[in-house]
Amino acid sequence: MTTQRVPRPQPRFPEPDTEPFWKATKDHKLTYQKCNDCNTVVFYPRRHCTKCGSANLAWHTSKGLGAVYTFSVVVQNRNPSFRDLGAYAVGYVDLDEGFRIMTNVVGVKNPSTDVKCGMRVKVKWEDQPGGEISLPLFEPA
Repeated sequence: MTTQRVPRPQPRFPEPDTEPFWKATKDHKLTYQKCNDCNTVVFYPRRHCTKCGSANLAWHTSKGLGAVYTFSVVVQNRNPSFRDLGAYAVGYVDLDEGFRIMTNVVGVKNPSTDVKCGMRVKVKWEDQPGGEISLPLFEPA
């Protein structure tokens, strides 16, 4: 008997602030915004600059390289989308372009011992059912 995994929670569209980010993930592009007026990197996506308030933002594509800032290992999760994963790492990754993203750190044998703060990581895409988006996860670089 094959068990079908429950899909992870998905964004609901239309979503004016983050929809361009999610649409880019379908093509495995990790995007972020930068203010054209004060040069501030803006992430998570929104309609205005978090420093100067300007709406003059431009989209850029990250190379998907960074370092683990901090993380926690989830050992038990009752949510049907996650309960069969076993132990997994949830963390913040500082991207080289200057923004921080909350994500999962994958591709390690034991997240309790193999994930370290400062560890270099690279984006790894997990396509979601339906093909509308892909999740940016991170693995050791």
